[in-house]
Amino acid sequence: MSFVPTLRQVFSIVLVAALLLGAGVAVAYVVLKRPAGDLSHPEVRFEAGAPVKPKRRPIDRFDWPLYGYTKDHTRVYRTPLRADRRWRSVWRFRASALLEFPPVIYRNALFQVADDGVIVSLGRRTGRLRWKRRLGSLAASSPAIGGATLYVTILRRARGSGGRVVALNVRDGRVRWSRDLPSRSESSPLLHRGRVYFGSEDGTLYCLDADSGRVIWRYRASGAIKGSPTLAGGKLYFGDYGGHAQAVRLADGRRVWDNGASARVLRGGRFYATAAVAFGRVYMGSTDGRQYSFSARDGKLAWARQTGGYVYSSAAVRDVPGLGPSVFFGSYDGTFYALDARSGALRWRHRAGGRISGAATIIGRTVFFADLEHRVTIGLATVNGRVRFRRRPGAFDPVVSDGRHLFLTGTKSLQALLPARPARRARTRKPAPRPSVSARRLLSSPLDCASRDTCGWGPSWAIGGGR
Repeated sequence: MSFVPTLRQVFSIVLVAALLLGAGVAVAYVVLKRPAGDLSHPEVRFEAGAPVKPKRRPIDRFDWPLYGYTKDHTRVYRTPLRADRRWRSVWRFRASALLEFPPVIYRNALFQVADDGVIVSLGRRTGRLRWKRRLGSLAASSPAIGGATLYVTILRRARGSGGRVVALNVRDGRVRWSRDLPSRSESSPLLHRGRVYFGSEDGTLYCLDADSGRVIWRYRASGAIKGSPTLAGGKLYFGDYGGHAQAVRLADGRRVWDNGASARVLRGGRFYATAAVAFGRVYMGSTDGRQYSFSARDGKLAWARQTGGYVYSSAAVRDVPGLGPSVFFGSYDGTFYALDARSGALRWRHRAGGRISGAATIIGRTVFFADLEHRVTIGLATVNGRVRFRRRPGAFDPVVSDGRHLFLTGTKSLQALLPARPARRARTRKPAPRPSVSARRLLSSPLDCASRDTCGWGPSWAIGGGR
């Protein structure tokens, strides 16, 4: 017996098919519109802290002691200094080689490491060379400073050799101790309570005694450790070239968590960037083109935001008034991003056009970065991304500050900037007071030089005081 559908049944079948087709088109549209590689797990805990007020210190006692300014590497220096003004260069230092990382500041001196393994000490106000010392043949890091000692990691001692970590006297650059490493190191050291922490390319995280260089503990990661270890809550956070984000205990180097799951979603990506830790999260960019956010407590993936290129740039993280908790970083796709720190949603972006390789740095209400391709340093308002500062040169990391100067790092130069002095108003000469009527009459009358105080000009009392 054959089934012949009624007109109403045919209409119902067509309607259901149309609805299914529409739903399929809608799903396809959402999938196609969603950026490839974006991930989100909103259930991961987010801890919004209270706003931090800036601590004002006398400029002669000011320190920018390590890469990223603070040990949590949020890269934020809170200061009333404004970037949206005219700046003048007060001194410029020409380096012997490429400058990939910014200097550190200790009181009245800056300390800068160049790629050829030479470290220099410069006067903060004058840029005058105080001392310099060659520590190796290749280097790419910022030093760390504490008390009267400076700590430096070196990629290569000499051609074909491994790296080195060195402790120097701040005043004259004299070597206090040195330890050779079996592999290269470009991990900027972290100094904390008499211990020095850094990574190396053979995947070793070191903890050394700051006074002697003695090894206290070692931790073996799954790949080369390029970034500086980040300290927060008694743990060190970092990524490696095996694609793992991880945390170890500060005291003994015992593993807290190793997010091997990150290696499965990285699609061959590696962590070069230094981690920033804030709001109970770890923020770190990868060579797979994504910025990641992990739980600082257990390493669970909170979100990942895809860009169009490598993310070598270390992020700056801040709770911005009027915007909220935000993550700032650049990408090799030529774009600088501001993301919601909780969800990874886009807050704003700025198209620079050139590759952005170095870290972001927030000074006051401006976030700075360097456009490597166009050799320019740019400062954007943290709240909306509007350009506040634009100046050559620029290369990798942008600026550091002591609250008065901006110290700008170029390809092979370091220069100090101060706000331009306001233009002086031209002085207008006041016209001479007009003589009184009686004085004008006297001046117009014939003068007897024998009986006048000043022949030809009349008496001094009459016109207010002679020539």
